Amino acid sequence: MAESMKCFIEKNMKNCPCTYEPCSRKGKCCECITYHWKHRELPACLFPPEVEKTYNRSLDKFIKTYNR
Repeated sequence: MAESMKCFIEKNMKNCPCTYEPCSRKGKCCECITYHWKHRELPACLFPPEVEKTYNRSLDKFIKTYNR
């Protein structure tokens, strides 16, 4: 695997704001984005903490959050 394509899971975990504890994708940003986009959602790191805690990761919630 090319160095530029290496996943730095431990480093990513330090910055991951996801509070969903059983999540198997924490620190694996490419898997997280793929999973959420497949469900028409966005990952936790794109929401402010008070919104992330609701687990509503929908596109609609994202737009409403940043449209205020």
